[in-house]
Amino acid sequence: MKADFDPGPLADATVVADGGSWTLIFVRALPHPPEKVWAALTDPERLDQWAPFAAAGDLSRPGETTLTMVDGPDRTDLPATVLRADAPTLLEYTWGDDLLRWELTPADGGTTLTLRHTFAKRDEAPMFLAGWHLCVAVLARLLAGDPVGVIRGRDATAHGWEELRAAYAQKLPG
Repeated sequence: MKADFDPGPLADATVVADGGSWTLIFVRALPHPPEKVWAALTDPERLDQWAPFAAAGDLSRPGETTLTMVDGPDRTDLPATVLRADAPTLLEYTWGDDLLRWELTPADGGTTLTLRHTFAKRDEAPMFLAGWHLCVAVLARLLAGDPVGVIRGRDATAHGWEELRAAYAQKLPG
């Protein structure tokens, strides 16, 4: 892990009721074209360098797979189904009981990345936002050719996760 890692300021983020669930909406501008961001979202080797899980297969094609949560030495396999993979603009898949929808929009020579993460319990939103914030900050450095190493699970606490969780809890309405 590089000593100069800075997760940056809070992202544009909201949480909305979604039927009997909740959806957090996390938006981040990346100075890279959608095709480059898409590859990082779908290729298992690239995912393993920034995401909170390892993917058993390529996420660029619809179908069943396994996403393995990594927390230090602990591994938890969760079933996943890629529902939509419209390169390089939309990726949607289940992750256990949750749904992740990644939207990539070209913007000023780069990409506006919008993550919609649907989950069951509203009080988990700040925790998820802090985790995704760190993951996407690591992704941004990876895409820039300056990788810092993956930050996930309990390792995130050493890189500002608790402060991010508290800040997102304050930022989110009710």
